[in-house]
Amino acid sequence: MRLQTRLIIIICSLLLFVILFLSFLFQHMFAATLKEQIGMRALNVAETVAATPLVKDAFRQPDPHQQIQPFAEMIRRKTGAEYVVVGNRQGIRYAHPLPDRIGKKMVGGDNDEVLKGKAIISEAVGSLGPAIRGKAPIFDEQGNVIGIVSVGFLLEDIDNIVWSYSIKIFFFSILALLLGIIGAVGIAKTVKKSIHGLEPKEIGLLYQEKQAILEAIREGIIAVNHDGIITMVNKTAMALLGYKKEHDVLGKYILHIIPHSRLLEVIRTGKAEYDDETILGEETVIANRIPIVDKKGNVIGAVATFRNKSELYRLTKELSQLKSYAEALRAQTHEFSNKLYVISGLIQLESYEEALELISKETNLHQDIVRFVMKEIPDPIIGGLFIGKFNRANELKIQFDIDRQSSFKDIPKHLDRDHLLTIIGNIVDNAMEAVLHNGCEEKKVTVFLTDLGDDLIIEVEDNGPGIQAEIADQIFERGFSTKAAAHRGYGLDLVKKSLTVLGGHITYQSEQGKGTVFTIIIPKQRRVDDGSQYSSAHCRR
Repeated sequence: MRLQTRLIIIICSLLLFVILFLSFLFQHMFAATLKEQIGMRALNVAETVAATPLVKDAFRQPDPHQQIQPFAEMIRRKTGAEYVVVGNRQGIRYAHPLPDRIGKKMVGGDNDEVLKGKAIISEAVGSLGPAIRGKAPIFDEQGNVIGIVSVGFLLEDIDNIVWSYSIKIFFFSILALLLGIIGAVGIAKTVKKSIHGLEPKEIGLLYQEKQAILEAIREGIIAVNHDGIITMVNKTAMALLGYKKEHDVLGKYILHIIPHSRLLEVIRTGKAEYDDETILGEETVIANRIPIVDKKGNVIGAVATFRNKSELYRLTKELSQLKSYAEALRAQTHEFSNKLYVISGLIQLESYEEALELISKETNLHQDIVRFVMKEIPDPIIGGLFIGKFNRANELKIQFDIDRQSSFKDIPKHLDRDHLLTIIGNIVDNAMEAVLHNGCEEKKVTVFLTDLGDDLIIEVEDNGPGIQAEIADQIFERGFSTKAAAHRGYGLDLVKKSLTVLGGHITYQSEQGKGTVFTIIIPKQRRVDDGSQYSSAHCRR
């Protein structure tokens, strides 16, 4: 059965049950109240007649009914009672709507309490049929009961009144049921539209598929509503956030879970943010943030996906290493092809000594740097980076030196090599780009490394044009670059974020026209207080 039909049937059935229940309850309450009110009315009339002096005086007359009968009939007509009967202590009638029954004994068997001086309301079968009766005793001047007044309203008349109201209740119930059916159809259509015409089984299947997709995606996913309350989170996101159970995250304010989240900014501006590198806990993640928009174009929430940058590094490590290796080979091939042309020319000119000297020089230079790196920088990843940069510098005609006093052997295993590569590679690349624009013939980049003490210290010096004072505060900002080309200005931002993860610091000294020295300090063990400031005086100089 379709959801829309099921909703209509359920709502109408519930409505019918409620209407029937309330109708019968109202009818019962109305009948009970009506009987109670008529009983009180009968009793009031009976007490009034019993207290009338005319009735009391008539009991002293030889023929009481002559005075009582006309008075009782007048009272009956004015009050609308079915009968007003007056009798003596023996129950002999002095007044009755049917004159032929005057002088006969009262029926019903409910006079005992009245003869004791109590006024009562009873429901009994009298001479005219079942009735609700109010009975009151008649007292003489000494307080003795000398007679009884009985005022009655037939139950048949009461039932007729109840039935007339029941007909009205029935018609109102039918009207309410019709309105309810119309409302049920409207509600069912609205619900059907709001769930895009899907059936419950289809919704359940979609939910299971969504859960499976969320858990299959390796990115962390977290969604919030317009108020910043978390409405969805997958296991990957909980693992990155350090939580184990969904109820620890769901329903919480996003800033209580991720203090520096930009999801609220995305909701405010309605603009998506892609590939933003940020710190989550102690991990660097790549985040994408997208606003959730309804059919009217209103932003009703936002969703963020993020993935651990170290995982991305691991996924691309082989490709990156191959790319670096290919680049190094290309640089070496280009450089040594030039050298081979020179050697070939020297041989053709029969300058054999100069050719041998050039061969020896190039061989010694390359072997010397390789031996030094293998000895002082035994880590193959970092050592390979420096060999690649050395070959690249040769291709660009840059003098690239690694200070022979350098030592970079004691690198703790827990330090992420990917972050170290990001830091060293970007600083060296920036230095080589700087010297290419210094306008001098001598282009020189010098690197000094030391692992003495509790810190790893990396110093990169160039003889480039230096950093202008007016932009000194902007060089670490994402997207800022002194170069006009697009997609620049990310190197130092990546360096700064990697240092944040490793707990390190970077400082620099620059002199206009003479060059720049960048000093990087990375603690071997994370300090509780990372606010310590270092300067280049901490290095060999």
